[in-house]
Amino acid sequence: MEFLTVLLAAVLGVLSPVSLIADRLAANAIRQQVDHVEDLAVRIDSTPNYRLLQGRADRVRIAGRGVFPIAGVRIDTLEIETDPIAVNIQDLNDLKQPIQAGVRLVLTKEDLNRALRSAPVTSALRDLSLNFLGGTTQQLQQYDFVDPQVQFLPGDPPGAAARSGRIQFQVSLVEQPGTNNPQGDRIEIAGETGVEILAGKQLNLITPQIRINDEAVPAELVGLLLGGLSQQLDLDNFQDSGILARILNFQIQDDRLAIAAFIQLQPGFDFAQE
Repeated sequence: MEFLTVLLAAVLGVLSPVSLIADRLAANAIRQQVDHVEDLAVRIDSTPNYRLLQGRADRVRIAGRGVFPIAGVRIDTLEIETDPIAVNIQDLNDLKQPIQAGVRLVLTKEDLNRALRSAPVTSALRDLSLNFLGGTTQQLQQYDFVDPQVQFLPGDPPGAAARSGRIQFQVSLVEQPGTNNPQGDRIEIAGETGVEILAGKQLNLITPQIRINDEAVPAELVGLLLGGLSQQLDLDNFQDSGILARILNFQIQDDRLAIAAFIQLQPGFDFAQE
């Protein structure tokens, strides 16, 4: 979500009385906000053109292929199209009306697995404390994620909604060597779950299954381990910062994950916080 608002801020910050110049400036501003982009096109429509000086545009369209928000993390396709925009160009936080945009993202299986192995993501996962049996803090052991992989599975799980798909995952957890265990234990985790979006805002896992060292984890324990995930990934969590977001379409087909979403930045939204 932060990445999308940064792109919009880059566009709003270069409004110009000549739309062709504004398009080029906006594209350059976006390139400066990402690590790399393979192909990028920006179109700012405003009739007449001088309305851009007033911070008004009829529509902004951004189309990117091979967008790297950070090194090692690639978005195959990114498309953004806004409704009319009205903003104080001297103060981007002064929105005259909500900014509404449709967003389409496509992630390939290869790009997702490469991202899981990238330095920024592995650094975020490193030193994860796991407590499989509900022990005390002193019993927590530190593990590193090694070679995480995700597979997209064809077809929806039985009874799933239209905005759904199925994924399979596996990862090795290697215990960090210590004085009492210099080699470090290795735990192999594999699983499969259906995925759906509820009410356009909340991720729901359908019949998740997990195997640890090839032994099935009881469904009750799986529920305990994953119970809070839906609440953590609820898009309503962004509303306090002035962002309304809804998933309109969520599809897993072949080797691609496609997401279509609606985003609204409400008056009072603070671009500086992003």
